[in-house]
Amino acid sequence: MSKETELIKKLSIAADELVIEWHDGKESRLYSLWLRDHCQMPTSLNADNGQRLFSVVDIPQETYIEQVYKDEKGNVCVRFQPENHLSVFSQSWLRKNCYDLNLHFDDRSEKQKHLWQKDSFKAGLPFINYESMCNDESSKLDALRLARDVGFFVLEDVPTIEGQVLKVIGELGYTRETNYGAIFEVRTEVNPNNLAYTNMGLGSHTDNPYRDPVPTVQLLHCLESSTEGGDSVLVDGFKAATVLRQESKEDFAILTSTWINFRFSDAKTDLRSRVPMIELNDNNEIVKVRYNNRSIDTIKLPTNKIRHFYKAYRHWSEIIEREDLKITFKLSEGDLMLLDNTRIMHARTAFSKKGKRHLQGAYTDLDGLYSLLNVLENRQKNGRD
Repeated sequence: MSKETELIKKLSIAADELVIEWHDGKESRLYSLWLRDHCQMPTSLNADNGQRLFSVVDIPQETYIEQVYKDEKGNVCVRFQPENHLSVFSQSWLRKNCYDLNLHFDDRSEKQKHLWQKDSFKAGLPFINYESMCNDESSKLDALRLARDVGFFVLEDVPTIEGQVLKVIGELGYTRETNYGAIFEVRTEVNPNNLAYTNMGLGSHTDNPYRDPVPTVQLLHCLESSTEGGDSVLVDGFKAATVLRQESKEDFAILTSTWINFRFSDAKTDLRSRVPMIELNDNNEIVKVRYNNRSIDTIKLPTNKIRHFYKAYRHWSEIIEREDLKITFKLSEGDLMLLDNTRIMHARTAFSKKGKRHLQGAYTDLDGLYSLLNVLENRQKNGRD
């Protein structure tokens, strides 16, 4: 290992910990059982998929570090007793994974996102050419990073063929079928089972909060658009939640800790969930928002909580309709909008019954998008190394 890639200044053992002094002046103390549990040797990890070949109960509780040293390549070698087991770690792996320097990273949380409001898009909305995304890996990376960081993007020049939305999903992940089918039609219907299938305006909302788990990505493909109105409206739900937290910590605390019922039912379906409107991770960071006033079931809370809840609920509902948080635009024929349904609220303005407005929608999930993003980013990084 060359001098330029040397990360560790000194190694030592203190009780049941490996102590690492890094060249940048930082220090890590790694527990012996953690190190043994994360052994990278072929006897511990499957060579094809990297999965563990043992259980934590296979490691003796009295495990301790007998010896630590660097080999000729600069790898850190750790001898564990009473197994007499040797583990070898690269310095880069230890630095990347040492838990005391890498706590609380959550790529789904507000801290890892580019939060936005109306004036964030003075230079234009995030549009990407469909053919470029399909045929150029860097363009696909751009799209996936927009989905991760901004929460949405719009594909241009998607063929206006019914069912094309599923082909777009196939480029990015896997179709999530629901009671609406693999595809749902967004156009005016007779006796609709959902207000989305009317020409009414719809307030800001996330889709399917009554479903567990909720579909985490929504796609809407515009096939026909010759009516007046029907503009798309988007709100960054994470940004709106941070505004609520800034304006009233009490209201924010209520909506992150109060579980309410969402429900959708028709002749063939009765879907129910019980969740908070704003969900936090273990570090109190925003990771999900759910809001759809059309789908909130009867609210049942203790008498001493109901007034406080409605104060917070009204405050939250007012924030997400503020004009300075909204962006408004009209989807043209051939445009396809992709949304992070755990973050981005969408709405539409009412539209005329004259002319035609036909969108096809479908769902996929963030795990498929994030998986592809990780693969492409790893490929890009390895190509540079």
